[in-house]
Amino acid sequence: MGRADDLIKRIQDNYAKLSKSQKIIAEYIINHYDKAAFMTAAKLGATINISESTVVRFANALGYNGYPELQNALQELIKTKLTTVQRLEMTEEKDEIAVLNNVLKSDIENIKETLHEIDKEDFKKVVSKILEASKIYIVASRSSIVIAEYLAFYLNLIRGNVSVVKPGVSDVFEQILRVGENDLVIGIGFPRYSKRTVEVLKYAKTQRAKIVAITDSLISPLTSVADEVLIAKSHMASFVDSLVAPLSLVNALVVAVGLKEREKVADTFEKLESIWDEYGVYISKQG
Repeated sequence: MGRADDLIKRIQDNYAKLSKSQKIIAEYIINHYDKAAFMTAAKLGATINISESTVVRFANALGYNGYPELQNALQELIKTKLTTVQRLEMTEEKDEIAVLNNVLKSDIENIKETLHEIDKEDFKKVVSKILEASKIYIVASRSSIVIAEYLAFYLNLIRGNVSVVKPGVSDVFEQILRVGENDLVIGIGFPRYSKRTVEVLKYAKTQRAKIVAITDSLISPLTSVADEVLIAKSHMASFVDSLVAPLSLVNALVVAVGLKEREKVADTFEKLESIWDEYGVYISKQG
């Protein structure tokens, strides 16, 4: 699809050739792209008193393969520009079941799109880098820390020497001070992107560390310093970013790395099972 702002250029380039009704759609999108991005074709049409089929033809007239592709371009355009308050204001659903359906359907689409678009060779390269690294630093901020902690928890069980670089008692640069050329730094970031995450990756790059970015788009600022990039879609259904596809991708990484170290992992979990049983970490089957 190219850059997100390609949508505005397409509208500008094709405006003169659009029908009267299509020009109304174009003007509404330009003036209210924040609202249009989360409307179905039917909802957008009803808002401006134009048929759903005309909205679909408008998407085709701009060169998109249907309205969903146009909607994705709209969401790419806005997701780094809107505040959380603006995102909340765009959410019109008030019925709980409608919210449930919309959010789960959106998450399913994010996973499907991620599976379709991810570069399988890049995925294999990242697995190899994880296995080869002397130490792994995982850099994240805000909601992305959840993904970083999950990845670090399992990688530490599989291979050890993994740490999460995040805001805390010590500054993030102090936490990654000794990073070197034999280390791997995994940056995780989704809109709205954290400036600090990008800065830490840039520092690690100057220290000749290998850099992997897990993010939502090739135009993400994290990609500018990365040696390898894994894309996980996070189109938002509302004011809450969807982290379902990113977490699924990280889960796949953990499984792939674990299977490469099958014997070591089996030994680790055998020891852990003994410890868990001895100290009653989990509720027993009898209890």
